[in-house]
Amino acid sequence: MAEITVVAELTSAVWKIEAGPGTSVSAGDTIVILESMKMEIPVLAPSDGTVTAILVAEGDQITEGQAVAKLEA
Repeated sequence: MAEITVVAELTSAVWKIEAGPGTSVSAGDTIVILESMKMEIPVLAPSDGTVTAILVAEGDQITEGQAVAKLEA
């Protein structure tokens, strides 16, 4: 099984964590929702798998390219 690191596409704040460790996700499922300039931006699973770690907490300020989660695919 491959480990996939999911990264944020922009500098923003973590608004909500939708899928915690142990959650099975399909490609395109929302893992984390970011907030930037009053817009909600979902971070999507790139492939089917299981969330093994969430690397951020709600309210965290994160930067573009920062790892937010790990999946096992």
